[in-house]
Amino acid sequence: MTAPLLEVENLTRHFAVRRGLFGRGGTVRAVDGLNFTVQAGETLALVGESGCGKSTTGRLVLRLLEPTEGTVRFAGRDLLHLSSSEMRALRREMQIVFQDPYASLNPRMTVGDTLSEPLALHGLASSTGRRARVAELLSLVGLRPEHSRRYPHEFSGGQRQRIGIARALAVEPKLIVCDEPVSALDVSIQAQVVNLLQDLQKRFGLSYIFIAHDLAVVKHIADRVAVMYLGKIVEIGEKKALFARPRHPYTQALLSAIPIPDPALQRRGPVLEGDVPSPMAPPPGCRFHTRCPYARERCRVEEPLAVDDGDGHRTACHFWREIEPPQRLGDQSAANPNLARLQAYFNQPVT
Repeated sequence: MTAPLLEVENLTRHFAVRRGLFGRGGTVRAVDGLNFTVQAGETLALVGESGCGKSTTGRLVLRLLEPTEGTVRFAGRDLLHLSSSEMRALRREMQIVFQDPYASLNPRMTVGDTLSEPLALHGLASSTGRRARVAELLSLVGLRPEHSRRYPHEFSGGQRQRIGIARALAVEPKLIVCDEPVSALDVSIQAQVVNLLQDLQKRFGLSYIFIAHDLAVVKHIADRVAVMYLGKIVEIGEKKALFARPRHPYTQALLSAIPIPDPALQRRGPVLEGDVPSPMAPPPGCRFHTRCPYARERCRVEEPLAVDDGDGHRTACHFWREIEPPQRLGDQSAANPNLARLQAYFNQPVT
């Protein structure tokens, strides 16, 4: 097996905060000991509730934020030991697409200037060759060359996100961090952008870290899925296996919350109760035990390790082997017509 393009080990980021003018300080444990890899040409999705550390992880991987501790290796190079000049040169191979396409574009710059800037910065094209490269980039993302003369406010949200993707492609990267790139778009536009990302991946062999909270979108674009909760990865594995038979109770609850286009169907899965604990004071033991319907005494005192089943599917739960997946993923469809349709929907082929 070839070496991973990206290797992350014990990635940690804590933020020091102060409560009030004269209050005591504290530490937000935003990301706490993550381990994962990304192969060349692969899409790894990071999913979880808001505030679980997904976006922080993406920025740490690109070293837009400095980790508190841990190791990030890209193509065999340890990013945390590179100088600023070395890191600047390497950023050509690592890019990001932001969630809000309008906020990520300079309103005072035309699209042509926005796409020309990284070309000039990295010396990738002469002043005369940039116009042709800009036209090529716009064509790649489904826009016309004459759009280069317009400003960001003259485009729709979907078009602005296409411009953001074109800007990331300008320097011919190997890895792109997609930080919830479709969450701010209409559903019909989401599908277009997801299809565009998949087409570009096949054409250029790109690797993606796809950050999202919408598992329905993740189902169509990801190769592997990492489920995060309160700064930790609680389950990671191949998409097909994770969707067909989720192991961690939190993963099961997230899948149960996916909207189903049939009001007659009844949900049969764990329902999360209570709020997410504060990352300034995470619970002892398993961080999910305060909301887990299967929690036992061991969960309250002992933190579970991420156990690999031998196929790369890791689960951080003491009792995942004893927990059955939600009934809708079971084999009781013959006795329950509703469950049969529900099972058919969620077990349809995943490509």
